[in-house]
Amino acid sequence: MKLGTDLQAFAARIGHDFRRPELLLRALTHGSIATLTRPDNQRLEFLGDRVLGLVMAEALLAADKGASEGQLAPRYNALVRKETCAAVAATVGVGEVLKLGRSEMMSGGRRKEALLGDAMEAVIAAVYLDAGFEAAKGMVLRLWGDRIGAVAEDARDPKTALQEWVQARAMPPPAYTEISREGPPHQPVFTVEVRIASGQAAQAKAGAKRLAEQAAAKALLARMEDGNG
Repeated sequence: MKLGTDLQAFAARIGHDFRRPELLLRALTHGSIATLTRPDNQRLEFLGDRVLGLVMAEALLAADKGASEGQLAPRYNALVRKETCAAVAATVGVGEVLKLGRSEMMSGGRRKEALLGDAMEAVIAAVYLDAGFEAAKGMVLRLWGDRIGAVAEDARDPKTALQEWVQARAMPPPAYTEISREGPPHQPVFTVEVRIASGQAAQAKAGAKRLAEQAAAKALLARMEDGNG
């Protein structure tokens, strides 16, 4: 099997020359277009998630030999979560080469965070099966790059951090409210407000409700740290 020019260019972007190009094609095949003779990438995604986890665990241990498990765990979660995988996928153009069914393409599938993150994990598995762990590790370390060294010591997601902030002050959990939903169905923009019992609040917009909640929580935490709550 020979890769098309688009997949050849993608393989060059991730820095791997596939001996078994069918692995890359499978990694980029979404269930909306899969057939009996052309399986989707779900099994590869499952494997790639585990390979990514091992690479990141090793990298974090090597980067900070004195860190405790409690310090390492949030950093690890920040590096392997779906949002990070999707962000890395965007840098190498995974969305441009995803193989999608018509309905998924029409609904903006090439930009969906979940699809990009899943495909990135599947690509990691494809490299692992094609050339072994060291090849997959090398690719992951290249693509994640500065994210590994820059991950915050306390890399909890903002919603968790805000939840712990209010709990420490004996307040009830933050309340998240969807203020508005704009744009076409396939590309909505959500505005979400988060409010805590003391009356402090913040709003944020994003292309997914969950991301808008995270952004609002981050904005409120920053406001309170600045003393402007």
